[in-house]
Amino acid sequence: MSIVPPGMKALIFDCDGTLVDTLPLYLRAWLATLEEVTRQPVPREWFYGHGGMSEHMVLDIVEDRLGRRVDRERIITTARASLHDLLEELEEISAVAAIARQYHRRLPMAVASNGSRQIVRASLSRVGLDHLFDAMLTIDDVQHGKPAPDLFLAAAKRLGVAPEHCFVFEDSREGMAAARNAGMAYVDVATLLA
Repeated sequence: MSIVPPGMKALIFDCDGTLVDTLPLYLRAWLATLEEVTRQPVPREWFYGHGGMSEHMVLDIVEDRLGRRVDRERIITTARASLHDLLEELEEISAVAAIARQYHRRLPMAVASNGSRQIVRASLSRVGLDHLFDAMLTIDDVQHGKPAPDLFLAAAKRLGVAPEHCFVFEDSREGMAAARNAGMAYVDVATLLA
């Protein structure tokens, strides 16, 4: 039995938490960076439930919790560098990666991520999945990240497939909302991992 519904002509995958298990690495990189830059402890629980958010959305939450502005550019640059150093520990999410391998060259496929192009490209390359995809779109390519539909609509356009014929693999609330907002069918990859 295929997880992909009949009539789907393209597949779109989120990256972090869907194809690769970057979330624990993001947590480590961001906590260390925030504590270094803000010079105060940052509770881990600030990040729970915020996987899939863009860096700027996370920083909105941090500023709200701290009650002050932070040096966003320094935090983003430092956190990305720290994360890049941790990528040697990165592993694929086997159940979802297997689906991507199964459909490689059978359907057009894209990655659409709220992550930066630099980190998404490095992550997929590190686990050997980068060659499977016909397109890669990141937060760097759109004005509005998930939950706005922009990333998924741009991916569909790049693949040349109407949104209603695209099937999305996602792990976050924001990503699933973005798929709905784009008029696309989707699956919560947590159901594939059980």
